[in-house]
Amino acid sequence: MSEIDVAAVKAYLLDLQDRICAALETQEPQARFGEDTWDNAKGGGGRTRAIEGGEVLEKGGVNFSHVFGTNLPASATANRPQLAGRGFQALGVSLVIHPRNPHVPTSHANVRFFIAEKEGEEPVWWFGGGFDLTPYYGIREDVVHWHQTAHDLCVPFGEDVYPRFKKWCDEYFHLKHRNEPRGIGGLFYDDLNEWGFDKTFEFMRAVGDGYIDAYLPIVERRKAMPYGERERDFQAYRRGRYVEFNLVFDRGTLFGLQSGVGRTESILMSLPPEVKWRYNWHPEPGTPEAVLYDVYLKPTDWLSR
Repeated sequence: MSEIDVAAVKAYLLDLQDRICAALETQEPQARFGEDTWDNAKGGGGRTRAIEGGEVLEKGGVNFSHVFGTNLPASATANRPQLAGRGFQALGVSLVIHPRNPHVPTSHANVRFFIAEKEGEEPVWWFGGGFDLTPYYGIREDVVHWHQTAHDLCVPFGEDVYPRFKKWCDEYFHLKHRNEPRGIGGLFYDDLNEWGFDKTFEFMRAVGDGYIDAYLPIVERRKAMPYGERERDFQAYRRGRYVEFNLVFDRGTLFGLQSGVGRTESILMSLPPEVKWRYNWHPEPGTPEAVLYDVYLKPTDWLSR
């Protein structure tokens, strides 16, 4: 078995955070990411990078955290009783970008590593993460590009990897109480250790590096598209679905809030700045808003259409 190198994972994640922030700032004429480092007396800390009020990037955060402790929350041990009584470390980069222009999708990415250790026993470890896209107005060119990038980074790891993790993403980012997807998906994986440490760490790097290749061209193409109050209103309505998912279902959010070693401000930076809810509202048939529901918010093999 290859040796587990937590220091190498941490070094990569800190560099990834730097590179993603620098790449996103190339699209933003005025605002810049501010940095906030934090420590948790219970174990660990992190480096939060946040941006607000930009001409292109209305709100966003690119967070690094490295937390550790002696007792895992019930959300982590419920289905993994072998983790009980182990000390743990969890480190990763998690980001959410909410652009101002409704024609630029919201994007999310996360890459993380978890290890739980106990003296005299083999460590339990895995990698997790992925990236997904939440458009407000569907543009097929962007959706195909997003999924093509995801497909291509998976190819060196096996022909089954993209369809497997694409399906997992479609199933994970699904609002069960609404019976609708959060967006058009991408990649999602968790508890991944079947390839050994070295290869799985290589895959994590491919996903982390692939995010900016997938997202930046979409921002460049759509950031100057015209929009009005109607589009902003619909964007705020759909952002409500994003909030519902993150607060009700997202494993990372729940782990961070329940573990006692996360930082609430950093965890909740993923929430958009303006959101609306309406009672029992549906878009008028044939409108661009209806097309989002009728065409894009359905699990689809975008690379074969």
